Amino acid sequence: MASDVASVFVLILFAVLGMYLAVWLYILLPAQMAANRGRSQVGWVIFSLVFSPVMACLLLWLLGENPND
Repeated sequence: MASDVASVFVLILFAVLGMYLAVWLYILLPAQMAANRGRSQVGWVIFSLVFSPVMACLLLWLLGENPND
């Protein structure tokens, strides 16, 4: 009985950590990178959600600072 409770606890812990990692990767990281470069946070988060967070981060890194900012 105690091992079942521990297993459920570990499963819930991994689920919460996985959700936090997904939110960080898909939303927080691209938004912070866009803000640091003077670009639209909302636009880059949407891009990240539609295409890929890795692609969004790479493009932000390659584009660099916004020259019009």
